[in-house]
Amino acid sequence: MTDTILALENVSKYFGNIIALKNVTLRLRRGEVHCLLGDNGAGKSTLIKTLAGVHIPNAGQYFFEGEAMHFQSPKDALDRGIATVYQDLALVPLMSVTRNFFLGREPIKHYFRFFRGMDIPYAAEVAQAQLAEMGIRVRDPHQLIANMSGGEKQCLAIARAIYFGARVLVLDEPTAALGVKQSCNVLKLIHRARERGISVIFITHNVQHAYPIGDSFTLLNRGHSHGTFTKETITKDKLLDLMAGGEEMQKFSSELAGITI
Repeated sequence: MTDTILALENVSKYFGNIIALKNVTLRLRRGEVHCLLGDNGAGKSTLIKTLAGVHIPNAGQYFFEGEAMHFQSPKDALDRGIATVYQDLALVPLMSVTRNFFLGREPIKHYFRFFRGMDIPYAAEVAQAQLAEMGIRVRDPHQLIANMSGGEKQCLAIARAIYFGARVLVLDEPTAALGVKQSCNVLKLIHRARERGISVIFITHNVQHAYPIGDSFTLLNRGHSHGTFTKETITKDKLLDLMAGGEEMQKFSSELAGITI
């Protein structure tokens, strides 16, 4: 496991009598894109929050760079370089690109003897340059986030996490509700992150988005893992079949074959 940067070993999480996760194992190698696949109710959200330090596992172990972790809050995970980008993105629509990029980590400048404030020119320059480096062209870094497309907002949230030192990116359904072109831009950004040596956990229910970019795939179903596969050992069609339940997929295909249009 020398090339493994993050690992969950037989992790379980319960909420009263509800089993959200049961003996789930996930291992993320350095510089890889690991896709976590599952339909609604599979346990993806609970696993995300466990990785992010929101939930403490009831059983199992969490390792980061070979060291056992016992995160008490999301800040603990973030301090280790594990950054989670949720679907709501934690962006403020009525604030500028620059202010959103540095939200909570504003560069400070002393203007007068007893007065200091955000160094807006410097922040705007850095935000624009970092976004450009990730392939996002922003004409005006002072424009409101509300004027950006869904794909651009996703890219900004990812670029922000990378700039502030993320070593592991956990992406919660980043292509959900995006068009084809915007989804493509987000997938390109994930590829650029991998090229920079950043490890990515890409959570999605869309195999069409996961398979082209993923190096390995873990399938979740009702809180249980159905195994982990590398791209060399599984095809896209087989992934789809496993997500659909195998026999259920075959039955559905037979039913479709009998329909006359």
